[in-house]
Amino acid sequence: MKHFPIFVNLVGQKVLVAGVGETAVAKLRLILKTEAEVHVFGQDAVDQVQAWADAGRVTLHNRVLKPEDCWGATLVYAAQDDAALDARVARIGRAAGAMVNIVDNLQDSMFITPAIVDRDPVTVAIGTEGAAPVLARHIKKTVEESLPPSLGLLARLGQAFRGAVEVLPMGRKRRDFWSKFYFERGPLALAEGGEVAVKAELETLLAQTIAAKRSPGRVDLVGAGPGDPELLTLKARKLMHEADVVLHDQLVTRDILELARREAIVIETGKKGFGPSWKQEEINDLLVSHAAQGHHVVRLKSGDPAVFGRLDEEMDALDAAGVDWAIVPGITAASAAAANTRVSLTQRGRNSALQFLTAHDVNGFADQQWRDLAKPDAVAAVYMGKKAATFLRGRLLMHGASGDVPVTVVENASRPDQRILQATLMTLPEVLAASDVSGPAVMLLGLAPRAAVEAAMDLDISEMEQA
Repeated sequence: MKHFPIFVNLVGQKVLVAGVGETAVAKLRLILKTEAEVHVFGQDAVDQVQAWADAGRVTLHNRVLKPEDCWGATLVYAAQDDAALDARVARIGRAAGAMVNIVDNLQDSMFITPAIVDRDPVTVAIGTEGAAPVLARHIKKTVEESLPPSLGLLARLGQAFRGAVEVLPMGRKRRDFWSKFYFERGPLALAEGGEVAVKAELETLLAQTIAAKRSPGRVDLVGAGPGDPELLTLKARKLMHEADVVLHDQLVTRDILELARREAIVIETGKKGFGPSWKQEEINDLLVSHAAQGHHVVRLKSGDPAVFGRLDEEMDALDAAGVDWAIVPGITAASAAAANTRVSLTQRGRNSALQFLTAHDVNGFADQQWRDLAKPDAVAAVYMGKKAATFLRGRLLMHGASGDVPVTVVENASRPDQRILQATLMTLPEVLAASDVSGPAVMLLGLAPRAAVEAAMDLDISEMEQA
């Protein structure tokens, strides 16, 4: 992010526009939505600028902008469609300590003016840092269509009522009041009885909220998926937006954590193999403690919470404390890995069973049903297996597996830095070591990437034709 989005208070502030043509008009249309004191500089103004001046909406100066004009100005726009003249205005504005925008010159501007969706006092600003104005316009159109014109009236009525709502404690109770007003009770009252009904509904809702008992805390055990935020379920996204507290695994990506409310408490309860980790008992205590304070807690687990996520221990702790909880499933890493290597985890005539394995358990390297896994058509997804690769190879070879069994390793499945490594059971440890796999990885035992299978088939056909 090169441009930090902020909203500048322009009530009574001086804004200067150098330019009186159509370029200046485009900027003035936005500036005149504010309560700024607007001064325009230039000769031979177009009709629209002159009309605004005649109506007293702007002060028109039929001359070039001078240095003394800029003292006390908050914003200065250079909109003369002349690079040399605009550069002069920019120098004068900067020297006076004003923020300067040169229209259509992103490089030399101190700020940019975004596309705006106006539902006063609700304002949505959309910017692409000059990279894609067409995209900004499309987003503006989409947002315009999604926000009803009545939203501004509801917001103004709510704003006038904010002082009364301060009787409610900060946090969840106050947030619940406003959520019910803006998304349920307010729109309904407005549709049925107009502004008078909305004001009455605010009073009624406040009285009901004050009288209501404090909501008990709860915990949602949510699957964050393998890393791509687009693979989150809609329910997971909704809960992230609502949560007071988010406790997350170390593997949950920053893009997903950005979906949490800005005011939410976000705590990394990291667990890393062979490294410093939170103890499970500490995580359990934290879940119970925050729920006891009436918080809505989202326990965010990488992948699916029910797949090697120690879910039972957290459910048991919450049950013992009498805390309400629910599970929201997520996409597990094996599914994402298979999708991105374009293979199916099951195939008619090949494997009628699929095993999910963890290479480690509480006693170290996990023991498995090796004889079944060593069968020619066996398919398994192996989690947390990087350091157990030599152990896995030895056990499977001992039980009759072929060294040529394909193994596909997918590191950082679904993420921008995803890597797909091809190996066989015999070469697996060496491939992992040579590739310096450091991110979360899942091994697909018995599966090769679709492209590799197709290439091998083409090679076989070519050899047969030559023979």
